[in-house]
Amino acid sequence: MTGRAGLVALDVDGTLLRYDGVLSPAVRAAVADVRAAGLHVVLATGRSVAALVPVAHDLGLTSGYAVCSNGSITIELDGDGYRLVDVVRFDPGPALRALAAELPDAIIAVEDVGVGFRVSAPFPADELAGVHTVVSFDELASQPATRVVLRAPQTTPEEFHEIVHRVGLHEVTYAVGWSAWLDLTPGGVSKASALEQVRQHLGVEPFATVAVGDGGNDLEMLRWAARGVAMGHAAPAVREAADEVTGTIDDDGAVPVLRSLL
Repeated sequence: MTGRAGLVALDVDGTLLRYDGVLSPAVRAAVADVRAAGLHVVLATGRSVAALVPVAHDLGLTSGYAVCSNGSITIELDGDGYRLVDVVRFDPGPALRALAAELPDAIIAVEDVGVGFRVSAPFPADELAGVHTVVSFDELASQPATRVVLRAPQTTPEEFHEIVHRVGLHEVTYAVGWSAWLDLTPGGVSKASALEQVRQHLGVEPFATVAVGDGGNDLEMLRWAARGVAMGHAAPAVREAADEVTGTIDDDGAVPVLRSLL
């Protein structure tokens, strides 16, 4: 695969960005060198547009494509701004009503594209970027959405999976994040589905794709890429879905992968 890559898809949190929000000089330099070598670097994240753009700029990315909200939104970076390339929405009502019955104390956030989130109650200030507007449950459930977040700190990932299975969320795609998080996106939408559209638009051959990630929302992306690389700290299911495993986020594990493409 070395030397043949054309598109490199990179998760952000836990892959490029450490959990304390630090982007290491080694990661920043490796991304810059890969870009300078002519490869397409595409950030692919669960983050909203508002939370992704500052990270892209910190990496020196002011052009090219990025996938946000676990595949629901694709943008093209344009200097200090961006333009929306693709936005996929779904009706969150049925899923929200079913989940609210199981998790009555959960706090709900529905993405307001390019602005922030409409929320059922205040979220911790550092967890979701952008402007937060508290609205009623009925309003949250009644408008098409790109991404929905349920925050339930007392619920484990295993309990989230059990609840999702029990209520049968067939019309949405879900990803369990930290122990407090459940992300919902339109059915069939993932980082991989958005990246495939980007790949085709850029004219990159399927064999020339690389992806690096660490989370449950990276599973499809790692399987999609010709070379899928899991971070060393990723859960077993994520490592098993990858073609190879690199170092952890504390080791800047993405750096040797990026350097191998030069």
